[in-house]
Amino acid sequence: MLKLTENAIGCCRDVGRIAKLVAKHDRSLADQLRRAMASVALNAAEGTGAHDGNGRMRFRIALGSAREVDVALRVAEAFGYVEALDVELMKRLDGICAALWKVAR
Repeated sequence: MLKLTENAIGCCRDVGRIAKLVAKHDRSLADQLRRAMASVALNAAEGTGAHDGNGRMRFRIALGSAREVDVALRVAEAFGYVEALDVELMKRLDGICAALWKVAR
């Protein structure tokens, strides 16, 4: 699970850079992008350390946030706030979603 958290933190860096571009057009969407991506990393880390049965719930929250990041990025692209999305970033987000789905079941 440490790899999952580290991957999420790596995506935070990339999403943060994109959020700066989005903020020039839509500060609300940029803030939502940042908060959702932070939620992925933070809840994944919390789920990993939970021993009281709440881990699965944290992983589910992280999964929902990861899906929110994916859609928010695609919305930003659709609105023309950013050029074509980074394919590698989108693949990493997809991998994070897959890993979270497995542990959240």
